[in-house]
Amino acid sequence: MELQTILAARPATFEAAASMLARAAADGQTVRLRGGGTKLGWGAIGPESRIELCTGRLNKVREHNTGDLTAVLEAGTRLVDAQEQFATAGQMLALDPPLAGAGAASRSGTDLGATIGGIVATADSGPVRHRYGAARDLVVGMTVALSDGTISQSGGKVIKNVAGYDLAKLFAGSFGTLGVILSVSVRLHPVPAGTATAFAADGDPEALAAAARALAAAPFEFDALDIAWKRGRGTVLARCCGADPLRRANRAARVLQEAGLDDVDVTAEDDALWELQRAGQRSRNGALLLVSARPSALAGVLRAAERCGGSVVGRAALGVSYVEVEADALEPLLAALPAGASGVLRDAPAEVRAAIDPWGEQDGTALELMRRVKARFDPAGACNPGVFVGGI
Repeated sequence: MELQTILAARPATFEAAASMLARAAADGQTVRLRGGGTKLGWGAIGPESRIELCTGRLNKVREHNTGDLTAVLEAGTRLVDAQEQFATAGQMLALDPPLAGAGAASRSGTDLGATIGGIVATADSGPVRHRYGAARDLVVGMTVALSDGTISQSGGKVIKNVAGYDLAKLFAGSFGTLGVILSVSVRLHPVPAGTATAFAADGDPEALAAAARALAAAPFEFDALDIAWKRGRGTVLARCCGADPLRRANRAARVLQEAGLDDVDVTAEDDALWELQRAGQRSRNGALLLVSARPSALAGVLRAAERCGGSVVGRAALGVSYVEVEADALEPLLAALPAGASGVLRDAPAEVRAAIDPWGEQDGTALELMRRVKARFDPAGACNPGVFVGGI
Protein backbone atom coordinates (compact mmCIF):
# COMPACT_ATOMS: atom_id res chain seq x y z
CA MET A 1 0.00 0.00 0.00
CA GLU A 2 1.37 3.40 -0.97
CA LEU A 3 2.24 6.01 1.63
CA GLN A 4 -0.25 8.51 0.22
CA THR A 5 -3.09 5.98 0.56
CA ILE A 6 -2.22 5.18 4.18
CA LEU A 7 -1.90 8.80 5.27
CA ALA A 8 -5.02 9.93 3.45
CA ALA A 9 -7.05 7.87 5.95
CA ARG A 10 -8.00 9.26 9.34
CA PRO A 11 -6.42 7.15 12.11
CA ALA A 12 -8.83 5.60 14.60
CA THR A 13 -6.23 4.68 17.22
CA PHE A 14 -3.25 6.34 18.84
CA GLU A 15 -0.97 3.66 17.45
CA ALA A 16 -2.22 4.21 13.91
CA ALA A 17 -1.64 7.95 14.17
CA ALA A 18 1.89 7.45 15.49
CA SER A 19 2.67 4.90 12.76
CA MET A 20 1.42 7.18 9.98
CA LEU A 21 3.47 10.09 11.26
CA ALA A 22 6.60 7.97 11.67
CA ARG A 23 6.34 6.50 8.19
CA ALA A 24 5.93 9.91 6.63
CA ALA A 25 8.94 11.28 8.52
CA ALA A 26 11.07 8.27 7.57
CA ASP A 27 10.20 8.82 3.91
CA GLY A 28 11.13 12.51 4.10
CA GLN A 29 7.51 13.65 3.81
CA THR A 30 5.91 16.50 5.70
CA VAL A 31 2.49 16.21 7.32
CA ARG A 32 -0.27 18.74 7.73
CA LEU A 33 -2.13 18.12 11.00
CA ARG A 34 -5.83 18.86 11.13
CA GLY A 35 -8.55 18.80 13.75
CA GLY A 36 -11.90 20.33 12.90
CA GLY A 37 -10.38 22.60 10.24
CA THR A 38 -11.71 25.82 11.79
CA LYS A 39 -8.29 27.50 12.12
CA LEU A 40 -6.40 26.26 9.08
CA GLY A 41 -5.70 29.84 8.00
CA TRP A 42 -3.82 30.69 11.19
CA GLY A 43 -0.05 30.91 11.27
CA ALA A 44 2.35 31.30 8.39
CA ILE A 45 1.95 29.62 5.01
CA GLY A 46 4.40 26.74 5.08
CA PRO A 47 5.52 24.49 2.25
CA GLU A 48 2.72 22.41 0.79
CA SER A 49 2.35 18.94 2.32
CA ARG A 50 1.03 16.01 0.34
CA ILE A 51 -0.19 14.28 3.49
CA GLU A 52 -2.89 15.36 5.89
CA LEU A 53 -3.34 13.62 9.21
CA CYS A 54 -6.81 14.34 10.60
CA THR A 55 -7.78 13.51 14.18
CA GLY A 56 -11.50 13.39 13.36
CA ARG A 57 -11.90 9.70 14.30
CA LEU A 58 -10.14 10.18 17.63
CA ASN A 59 -13.33 11.68 19.00
CA LYS A 60 -14.17 9.90 22.25
CA VAL A 61 -14.55 11.20 25.77
CA ARG A 62 -12.44 8.43 27.26
CA GLU A 63 -13.17 9.25 30.87
CA HIS A 64 -15.40 11.64 32.76
CA ASN A 65 -14.56 11.50 36.44
CA THR A 66 -17.42 13.47 37.92
CA GLY A 67 -16.22 13.20 41.51
CA ASP A 68 -12.74 14.49 40.67
CA LEU A 69 -13.98 17.09 38.18
CA THR A 70 -11.63 15.78 35.48
CA ALA A 71 -11.98 14.19 32.05
CA VAL A 72 -9.83 12.60 29.36
CA LEU A 73 -10.71 13.66 25.80
CA GLU A 74 -9.31 12.37 22.55
CA ALA A 75 -7.95 15.18 20.41
CA GLY A 76 -10.65 15.00 17.73
CA THR A 77 -13.50 15.41 20.21
CA ARG A 78 -15.59 18.44 19.31
CA LEU A 79 -15.80 20.83 22.23
CA VAL A 80 -19.55 21.20 21.79
CA ASP A 81 -20.01 17.42 22.15
CA ALA A 82 -17.84 17.23 25.25
CA GLN A 83 -19.70 20.12 26.87
CA GLU A 84 -23.02 18.37 26.29
CA GLN A 85 -21.77 15.29 28.12
CA PHE A 86 -20.27 17.28 30.99
CA ALA A 87 -23.50 19.28 31.37
CA THR A 88 -25.43 16.13 32.27
CA ALA A 89 -23.39 16.11 35.49
CA GLY A 90 -23.68 19.86 36.02
CA GLN A 91 -20.08 20.38 34.91
CA MET A 92 -18.23 22.17 32.13
CA LEU A 93 -14.83 22.61 30.58
CA ALA A 94 -14.13 26.32 31.09
CA LEU A 95 -13.15 27.01 27.47
CA ASP A 96 -15.42 29.09 25.25
CA PRO A 97 -13.63 30.08 22.03
CA PRO A 98 -15.63 30.54 18.84
CA LEU A 99 -16.38 27.03 17.65
CA ALA A 100 -16.70 27.73 13.92
CA GLY A 101 -14.08 29.11 11.56
CA ALA A 102 -14.17 32.34 9.63
CA GLY A 103 -13.70 30.86 6.20
CA ALA A 104 -15.39 28.59 3.70
CA ALA A 105 -16.00 25.73 6.12
CA SER A 106 -18.07 27.97 8.38
CA ARG A 107 -20.00 29.55 5.52
CA SER A 108 -20.87 26.13 4.11
CA GLY A 109 -22.57 25.14 7.33
CA THR A 110 -20.00 22.84 8.94
CA ASP A 111 -19.96 24.95 12.06
CA LEU A 112 -19.33 24.07 15.71
CA GLY A 113 -16.45 21.93 14.47
CA ALA A 114 -13.60 23.07 16.72
CA THR A 115 -11.93 20.13 18.45
CA ILE A 116 -10.18 20.04 21.80
CA GLY A 117 -6.87 19.17 20.13
CA GLY A 118 -7.07 22.11 17.76
CA ILE A 119 -8.12 24.50 20.52
CA VAL A 120 -5.17 23.49 22.70
CA ALA A 121 -2.69 23.42 19.81
CA THR A 122 -3.59 26.98 18.78
CA ALA A 123 -4.07 28.28 22.36
CA ASP A 124 -7.54 29.51 21.43
CA SER A 125 -9.79 30.93 24.16
CA GLY A 126 -12.84 33.06 24.84
CA PRO A 127 -14.23 35.47 27.44
CA VAL A 128 -14.09 33.06 30.41
CA ARG A 129 -10.30 33.13 30.16
CA HIS A 130 -10.62 36.10 32.52
CA ARG A 131 -11.52 33.80 35.42
CA TYR A 132 -10.38 30.30 34.46
CA GLY A 133 -7.24 30.94 32.45
CA ALA A 134 -6.13 29.76 29.04
CA ALA A 135 -6.29 26.23 27.63
CA ARG A 136 -2.82 25.43 28.99
CA ASP A 137 -4.10 26.19 32.50
CA LEU A 138 -6.93 23.66 32.24
CA VAL A 139 -4.92 20.76 30.79
CA VAL A 140 -3.40 18.54 33.49
CA GLY A 141 -2.06 15.80 31.22
CA MET A 142 -1.49 15.02 27.57
CA THR A 143 -0.69 12.13 25.24
CA VAL A 144 1.15 12.94 22.00
CA ALA A 145 2.69 11.15 19.03
CA LEU A 146 6.13 12.25 17.86
CA SER A 147 7.58 11.96 14.38
CA ASP A 148 9.75 8.98 15.33
CA GLY A 149 6.60 7.00 16.17
CA THR A 150 6.91 7.43 19.93
CA ILE A 151 3.71 7.87 21.95
CA SER A 152 4.55 10.02 24.97
CA GLN A 153 2.47 10.96 27.98
CA SER A 154 2.90 13.44 30.80
CA GLY A 155 0.80 14.63 33.70
CA GLY A 156 -2.13 12.56 34.79
CA LYS A 157 -5.85 12.51 35.42
CA VAL A 158 -5.76 14.29 38.78
CA ILE A 159 -5.05 17.95 39.22
CA LYS A 160 -2.21 17.53 41.76
CA ASN A 161 -0.21 15.13 39.61
CA VAL A 162 2.94 16.90 38.38
CA ALA A 163 5.06 13.85 37.57
CA GLY A 164 7.08 13.84 34.35
CA TYR A 165 7.85 16.52 31.79
CA ASP A 166 4.99 18.95 31.23
CA LEU A 167 4.16 18.25 27.61
CA ALA A 168 0.85 20.07 27.98
CA LYS A 169 2.49 23.44 28.56
CA LEU A 170 4.90 22.84 25.69
CA PHE A 171 2.37 21.63 23.12
CA ALA A 172 -0.29 24.22 23.98
CA GLY A 173 0.08 26.93 21.36
CA SER A 174 2.68 25.01 19.32
CA PHE A 175 0.42 24.87 16.23
CA GLY A 176 1.10 21.18 15.68
CA THR A 177 4.79 21.75 14.97
CA LEU A 178 6.10 19.40 17.67
CA GLY A 179 3.87 16.38 17.15
CA VAL A 180 0.27 15.22 17.14
CA ILE A 181 -1.84 15.75 20.25
CA LEU A 182 -3.71 12.47 20.76
CA SER A 183 -5.59 13.18 23.99
CA VAL A 184 -5.75 15.68 26.82
CA SER A 185 -6.69 15.32 30.47
CA VAL A 186 -8.55 18.41 31.65
CA ARG A 187 -9.92 19.86 34.83
CA LEU A 188 -13.63 20.68 34.91
CA HIS A 189 -15.73 23.19 36.83
CA PRO A 190 -19.35 23.30 37.97
CA VAL A 191 -21.84 24.92 35.61
CA PRO A 192 -22.88 28.27 37.15
CA ALA A 193 -26.38 28.33 38.62
CA GLY A 194 -27.12 31.58 36.81
CA THR A 195 -25.54 34.53 35.02
CA ALA A 196 -26.06 38.27 34.75
CA THR A 197 -24.04 40.97 33.03
CA ALA A 198 -23.47 44.61 33.86
CA PHE A 199 -22.49 46.71 30.86
CA ALA A 200 -21.96 50.34 29.99
CA ALA A 201 -21.34 52.19 26.73
CA ASP A 202 -19.33 55.32 25.97
CA GLY A 203 -17.59 56.99 23.08
CA ASP A 204 -14.41 57.88 24.97
CA PRO A 205 -11.67 55.20 24.94
CA GLU A 206 -10.09 56.66 28.08
CA ALA A 207 -13.39 56.51 29.99
CA LEU A 208 -14.01 52.92 28.95
CA ALA A 209 -10.49 51.86 29.89
CA ALA A 210 -10.77 53.61 33.27
CA ALA A 211 -14.08 51.85 33.95
CA ALA A 212 -12.54 48.49 33.06
CA ARG A 213 -9.65 49.16 35.45
CA ALA A 214 -12.11 50.07 38.20
CA LEU A 215 -13.96 46.79 37.73
CA ALA A 216 -10.72 44.80 37.63
CA ALA A 217 -9.67 46.38 40.94
CA ALA A 218 -13.07 45.91 42.62
CA PRO A 219 -13.42 43.09 45.19
CA PHE A 220 -15.68 41.06 42.88
CA GLU A 221 -15.09 37.83 41.01
CA PHE A 222 -16.22 38.03 37.39
CA ASP A 223 -16.40 35.11 35.02
CA ALA A 224 -15.62 37.53 32.19
CA LEU A 225 -14.58 41.18 31.93
CA ASP A 226 -14.57 42.32 28.32
CA ILE A 227 -14.33 45.36 26.11
CA ALA A 228 -15.91 46.03 22.72
CA TRP A 229 -15.45 48.91 20.27
CA LYS A 230 -16.96 49.73 16.89
CA ARG A 231 -17.67 52.89 14.90
CA GLY A 232 -16.71 55.38 17.58
CA ARG A 233 -18.45 53.76 20.52
CA GLY A 234 -17.48 51.04 22.96
CA THR A 235 -18.83 48.88 25.76
CA VAL A 236 -17.46 47.41 28.96
CA LEU A 237 -19.08 44.11 29.98
CA ALA A 238 -18.76 42.26 33.30
CA ARG A 239 -20.39 38.85 33.69
CA CYS A 240 -21.31 37.56 37.14
CA CYS A 241 -22.11 33.89 37.72
CA GLY A 242 -23.19 31.66 40.56
CA ALA A 243 -25.59 32.43 43.39
CA ASP A 244 -27.67 35.60 42.99
CA PRO A 245 -25.80 36.91 39.93
CA LEU A 246 -28.21 39.85 39.47
CA ARG A 247 -27.30 41.29 42.86
CA ARG A 248 -23.61 41.01 42.03
CA ALA A 249 -24.13 42.51 38.57
CA ASN A 250 -25.95 45.46 40.11
CA ARG A 251 -22.94 46.05 42.36
CA ALA A 252 -20.73 46.01 39.26
CA ALA A 253 -23.10 48.49 37.60
CA ARG A 254 -22.60 50.89 40.49
CA VAL A 255 -18.84 50.69 39.97
CA LEU A 256 -19.37 51.61 36.31
CA GLN A 257 -21.51 54.58 37.32
CA GLU A 258 -18.94 55.71 39.89
CA ALA A 259 -16.31 55.47 37.15
CA GLY A 260 -18.21 58.15 35.25
CA LEU A 261 -20.20 56.13 32.70
CA ASP A 262 -23.86 57.06 32.35
CA ASP A 263 -25.24 54.51 29.88
CA VAL A 264 -25.24 51.59 32.34
CA ASP A 265 -27.52 48.55 32.33
CA VAL A 266 -27.84 45.03 33.75
CA THR A 267 -29.37 41.94 32.17
CA ALA A 268 -29.82 38.30 33.11
CA GLU A 269 -30.53 37.46 29.46
CA ASP A 270 -26.90 37.88 28.52
CA ASP A 271 -26.00 34.94 26.29
CA ALA A 272 -26.36 36.99 23.09
CA LEU A 273 -23.97 39.66 24.42
CA TRP A 274 -21.23 37.12 24.97
CA GLU A 275 -21.87 35.33 21.71
CA LEU A 276 -21.17 38.65 19.98
CA GLN A 277 -17.91 38.94 21.90
CA ARG A 278 -16.83 35.51 20.70
CA ALA A 279 -17.92 36.27 17.14
CA GLY A 280 -15.66 39.32 17.17
CA GLN A 281 -12.67 36.99 17.52
CA ARG A 282 -13.02 35.92 13.90
CA SER A 283 -13.10 37.77 10.57
CA ARG A 284 -14.61 36.43 7.37
CA ASN A 285 -13.38 39.06 4.93
CA GLY A 286 -11.01 41.42 6.73
CA ALA A 287 -7.81 41.04 8.72
CA LEU A 288 -7.93 40.08 12.39
CA LEU A 289 -4.97 40.96 14.59
CA LEU A 290 -4.52 39.43 18.05
CA VAL A 291 -2.98 42.27 20.03
CA SER A 292 -1.11 41.78 23.31
CA ALA A 293 -0.49 44.88 25.39
CA ARG A 294 -0.43 45.99 28.97
CA PRO A 295 -3.98 46.37 30.34
CA SER A 296 -3.08 50.01 31.01
CA ALA A 297 -2.61 50.47 27.24
CA LEU A 298 -6.20 49.48 26.44
CA ALA A 299 -7.28 53.01 25.50
CA GLY A 300 -4.37 53.23 23.07
CA VAL A 301 -5.45 49.98 21.38
CA LEU A 302 -9.01 51.33 21.02
CA ARG A 303 -7.75 54.59 19.55
CA ALA A 304 -5.53 52.75 17.08
CA ALA A 305 -8.46 50.61 15.95
CA GLU A 306 -10.70 53.64 15.55
CA ARG A 307 -8.05 55.51 13.57
CA CYS A 308 -7.88 52.58 11.14
CA GLY A 309 -11.63 52.02 10.88
CA GLY A 310 -11.48 48.82 12.92
CA SER A 311 -13.46 47.08 15.62
CA VAL A 312 -12.27 45.47 18.86
CA VAL A 313 -13.31 42.79 21.31
CA GLY A 314 -11.04 41.66 24.09
CA ARG A 315 -10.25 40.71 27.65
CA ALA A 316 -10.08 44.08 29.39
CA ALA A 317 -8.03 42.95 32.40
CA LEU A 318 -5.67 40.63 30.52
CA GLY A 319 -4.36 42.91 27.78
CA VAL A 320 -5.62 40.63 25.00
CA SER A 321 -7.58 42.29 22.17
CA TYR A 322 -8.86 41.09 18.79
CA VAL A 323 -8.80 43.97 16.30
CA GLU A 324 -10.50 43.59 12.93
CA VAL A 325 -9.70 45.98 10.07
CA GLU A 326 -9.92 45.97 6.31
CA ALA A 327 -6.94 44.16 4.81
CA ASP A 328 -5.35 47.36 3.47
CA ALA A 329 -5.48 48.93 6.95
CA LEU A 330 -3.41 46.21 8.60
CA GLU A 331 -0.02 47.90 8.30
CA PRO A 332 -1.37 51.29 9.46
CA LEU A 333 -2.91 49.50 12.45
CA LEU A 334 0.42 47.91 13.37
CA ALA A 335 2.07 51.31 13.17
CA ALA A 336 -0.63 52.92 15.33
CA LEU A 337 -0.51 50.43 18.22
CA PRO A 338 0.75 51.85 21.53
CA ALA A 339 4.36 51.32 22.57
CA GLY A 340 5.03 47.85 23.88
CA ALA A 341 2.06 46.27 22.09
CA SER A 342 2.54 43.40 19.67
CA GLY A 343 0.28 41.77 17.13
CA VAL A 344 -0.16 38.29 15.68
CA LEU A 345 -2.25 37.92 12.54
CA ARG A 346 -5.13 35.48 12.83
CA ASP A 347 -7.69 35.62 10.00
CA ALA A 348 -6.77 37.34 6.74
CA PRO A 349 -7.17 36.90 2.99
CA ALA A 350 -4.58 34.56 1.48
CA GLU A 351 -2.78 37.36 -0.34
CA VAL A 352 -2.27 39.24 2.94
CA ARG A 353 -0.96 36.17 4.75
CA ALA A 354 1.46 35.53 1.89
CA ALA A 355 2.79 39.09 1.96
CA ILE A 356 3.67 39.48 5.65
CA ASP A 357 4.95 37.44 8.55
CA PRO A 358 1.82 36.83 10.67
CA TRP A 359 3.93 36.39 13.81
CA GLY A 360 5.63 39.77 13.64
CA GLU A 361 9.08 40.50 15.05
CA GLN A 362 10.49 37.99 17.54
CA ASP A 363 13.19 38.09 20.18
CA GLY A 364 16.25 36.28 18.85
CA THR A 365 16.98 34.42 22.09
CA ALA A 366 13.43 33.14 22.39
CA LEU A 367 13.38 32.12 18.73
CA GLU A 368 16.58 30.13 19.10
CA LEU A 369 15.10 28.32 22.10
CA MET A 370 11.97 27.47 20.11
CA ARG A 371 14.09 26.11 17.27
CA ARG A 372 15.96 23.88 19.70
CA VAL A 373 12.68 22.56 21.08
CA LYS A 374 11.47 21.84 17.54
CA ALA A 375 14.71 19.98 16.77
CA ARG A 376 14.34 17.93 19.95
CA PHE A 377 10.74 16.84 19.39
CA ASP A 378 10.55 16.77 15.59
CA PRO A 379 14.09 16.37 14.24
CA ALA A 380 12.70 15.19 10.90
CA GLY A 381 10.81 18.48 10.49
CA ALA A 382 7.72 16.52 9.50
CA CYS A 383 5.02 18.24 11.54
CA ASN A 384 3.35 21.38 10.11
CA PRO A 385 6.65 22.85 8.87
CA GLY A 386 6.84 26.61 8.35
CA VAL A 387 3.60 27.40 10.17
CA PHE A 388 5.04 28.64 13.46
CA VAL A 389 7.27 31.53 14.50
CA GLY A 390 10.46 31.97 12.47
CA GLY A 391 9.44 29.40 9.88
CA ILE A 392 9.43 26.56 12.43
